[in-house]
Amino acid sequence: MTFILATLMLLATTVVPPDETLTVKGSDTMVILVQQWAERYMGSHKGIEIQVTGGGSGTGISALINGTTDVCASSRPMKPSEAQKLREKYGRGAVEIKVAKDGVALYVNDKNPVKDLSIEQIRKIYSGKIRNWKEVGGLDARIILYGRENNSGTYAYFKEEVLLNSDFAVQTQSLPGTAGVVNAISRDVNGIGYGGSAYGKGIRELSVRKDPNSPAMSPTLKNIMSGDYPITRFLYFYTRVRPEGAMKNFIDYALGAEGQKLVADVGYFPLR
Repeated sequence: MTFILATLMLLATTVVPPDETLTVKGSDTMVILVQQWAERYMGSHKGIEIQVTGGGSGTGISALINGTTDVCASSRPMKPSEAQKLREKYGRGAVEIKVAKDGVALYVNDKNPVKDLSIEQIRKIYSGKIRNWKEVGGLDARIILYGRENNSGTYAYFKEEVLLNSDFAVQTQSLPGTAGVVNAISRDVNGIGYGGSAYGKGIRELSVRKDPNSPAMSPTLKNIMSGDYPITRFLYFYTRVRPEGAMKNFIDYALGAEGQKLVADVGYFPLR
């Protein structure tokens, strides 16, 4: 009798391994979106397990080059030097797949009276040339800078597109994830941060002007899709080989009607 009970308990706790496992690693900005895709896909496709981890776009690209992930999620395009490493190791370049759009938002605390900034003002703030909120129409208070770590695709995109490859001010506090930046801004009335618009919960997103004479645009669906919001980017999947089998099916799902609806539900912007 004891033997039978033990056998039944063993059978009840036995975990059936998946037929196939797919790994997706990279952008912290994209983690919440890719997790939603993975959970929904696995719910209707038994036998496949999709493991999603962050760490930053640079970390994901390194994992792709090293062969430790099947798919890299990146919030920036792959650099030529990274593509060259992939070609040297595997004899071919990466397959680039655009999976969504995103507006890089500028966050401030709800109590901050500033409503909008121009790209030039943002550049001067993050390069340390503007240090007080009163210089951009705010209160007489020191601006506290928050940003991302340098392995982040959002960091790389912001540095290239907004700072025009100039250095961040040394007082910029680097945080490991966009959620961390949002949390810091929500507790710091004089703080400013940047990150994906899907993370803009509990704080306020500034409108952005392309130049001092342009209208201020907020990172809304309409403005992102039209390209009127000045800091708009694509989000990417990268693979070492042309997707096939379970990988292709999952990526097709992400690009299909249900997957692109999830893009909007999460707070990002569909491709069309």
